[in-house]
Amino acid sequence: MQINWYPGHMAKAKRLLQEQVARVDAVIELCDARLPYSSRNPVLNQMLRNKARVLLLNKADLADPVQTKRWLQYFQQRGIRCSAVSADKNAREVLKAIEQLTRERVERSAARGMRRTVRVMVVGVPNVGKSTLINRLHGGSIAKVGDRPGVTRANQWVRVGEYLELLDTPGMLWPRLDDPVAAKHLAYISAIKDEVVDTFALTCSLLEELTEISPEMLEKRYHISDMTLRGQALVEAVCRGRGFLMRGGELDIERACAVVLDEFRDGKLGRITLERPHETDKTEENTREEPHAQRQD
Repeated sequence: MQINWYPGHMAKAKRLLQEQVARVDAVIELCDARLPYSSRNPVLNQMLRNKARVLLLNKADLADPVQTKRWLQYFQQRGIRCSAVSADKNAREVLKAIEQLTRERVERSAARGMRRTVRVMVVGVPNVGKSTLINRLHGGSIAKVGDRPGVTRANQWVRVGEYLELLDTPGMLWPRLDDPVAAKHLAYISAIKDEVVDTFALTCSLLEELTEISPEMLEKRYHISDMTLRGQALVEAVCRGRGFLMRGGELDIERACAVVLDEFRDGKLGRITLERPHETDKTEENTREEPHAQRQD
C-alpha cells in the first residue's frame, strides 16, 4: 500500500519547525512503541541532528514489553538516548530526561549568575501522543488532543514551570511513504487519515499480521480458530465471531473493519508490537536513513 500524502498543514509544520529549532535548547521526539521504526520521521533526523535530544517510545503500555526492551537496546547501541513511557503516566521520568538534556546549558548560565528558562521542542509523526504528554506535564488540558492526525495545526508554547517551556508541534509525515510496510503501520495507528486509505484492505492486512504475532488473542477476541484464513475471509470470520450481522443475516463488513481498527488503536487487543529490531536491520539501508547518534549535551 503506497501512500503519497503531504497535505498543506504538513508542509506548514515543517516550515514552522525549521523556524523554531534554533530557538530551543533540546528536543523530545516521540514515536509509537508498537512501531518504533515506522513512526519515526527521517526528515526530523536530518533537521534536528545537532540538538540535544531524547527519543521516547510512547504508549509503551500498549506494546509488548519484551520487544520494547529490545528496541531500547537497539537505539542505545546506536548512541541514541531513549526511554519507554506512557505519556499520560510518566511525567516525572520525562522531566528528569529534560533535566539531563539541558543540564550543561543551565549550569553555564548559573555560573554567570543567571537562571535561564529552558525551552524544549516536542516532535513526532501524527497521533503519537505529543499533546497528551504536554498536557500531563502542564497538569491540565492546554494542548489540543485527538485520536486522528492533524489536530495540532500550529506551534504552541506551553509553560510547564517557572523555568520550563515546551513547544507543541504539529505531527509531520514525510512527503512520500515509499516503504509500503511503514505506510500500513502508520495507517494502523491513525497517523494517516482513514479517509485516504482503503480501510477494508487495511483491516485485512492488520488481521493477517496479527495471525502471526498474536493468534491466541484473535481466537479469544474474535473467536477465529483458523489462522490460515486471509483477506476477506478473515474479516468475515470476525463478523461471524462477534455477531456483526445486518438484516437478513448479511455480514456487516464495514462495522467489523471499524471495530478491529479501533480496538487495535485503543490497546484492547492486548500489548502488541508490530516491528522487530532484526527486521529493521534488513530494510533500513534501502528505505530510510538510520539516524545518526545524537549529541549528548
